[in-house]
Amino acid sequence: MSDKAKTIVLGASHWHMPLCAGRIAERHDVVGFSDPDPSRTEHLADLWNAPFYPSWEEVLAAHGDAELAYVFVPHDVMREVCLALVARRIPLVVEKPAGVSLQELADVRAAADAAGVPIAVPLVQRGGPTDRWLARAGRSVYESVQFIAGPPERYLINGSPWMVDVERAGGGCMVNLAPHFVDLFLRSAGAEKVAATAALSSLLHRRGVEDYASMTLTTADGRIATIEVGYAFPGSPLKRHCSFMRIGAAGTATIWSDGSASFTSVDGVTETALIDVDSDPLYKLFVDQVAEQLGCGFVELPRISDLETTMAVIWDAYAHGRQERTGVHTQHQ
Repeated sequence: MSDKAKTIVLGASHWHMPLCAGRIAERHDVVGFSDPDPSRTEHLADLWNAPFYPSWEEVLAAHGDAELAYVFVPHDVMREVCLALVARRIPLVVEKPAGVSLQELADVRAAADAAGVPIAVPLVQRGGPTDRWLARAGRSVYESVQFIAGPPERYLINGSPWMVDVERAGGGCMVNLAPHFVDLFLRSAGAEKVAATAALSSLLHRRGVEDYASMTLTTADGRIATIEVGYAFPGSPLKRHCSFMRIGAAGTATIWSDGSASFTSVDGVTETALIDVDSDPLYKLFVDQVAEQLGCGFVELPRISDLETTMAVIWDAYAHGRQERTGVHTQHQ
């Protein structure tokens, strides 16, 4: 008998799947997977030695006794899929944002809480090299983040065209990239609620989703974070531009795209290092943590409640940013 959890994967053509499919094969017993596009997932049948299904409903019908599910489906069906899994008492991993509104996410969290079903979320920057280096500054007082990924056309190429459809994705670069860095700031600052403002633009690529967003978060006691994210870096082997600065009581920590990192303490002593700022390898480590913590309800992993706290900030920022662009007051649902 295998001690690996019987696992289903829903939405297997997601762009994060190549980052973790091999580790999923090692750590779990995949019994079925689904995707609307079989041409992009044929290789996974061999990797996982598991049958393919064209819809997530068919996977659940065939494997309702699964012990774990990975939910990588388009954002506009995440609520329905997660609620179906919770109803069957299947623990799950769901990608952010877990819905196209805060209410959809809250529905999932409430159902999971009521049923006692644990839900983990791959906010993979937590505990990673960037997080650990920035922590040297101490509790965040002022923080600046830039994380500018490749152009939105990459989603057309990698099989996720719904990501450039604002109705299906819920938004563009801010809903996709910013959750990681909002989460890091909230945790470091020790805040659950912040005032959020944002400026959004789609000028560079002129698509329906924003390709650049600048957020400013302010806590009640005056801590400030500016977070800039984008689909604005050229398609390139470099993949992205990133930079980070955190100022705290212990000093100032900075990191650049090439991994050059420095920490200057309050007494003026500077240390330097070279760290790995590529977030892609963190997804394999996350799968390891899921496998190790499934039995204890993902107690040490980011949970759906953490995502709800983070997405409340982001949906507020969208309401502000879209109001600024259109002059029409909007509210998240």
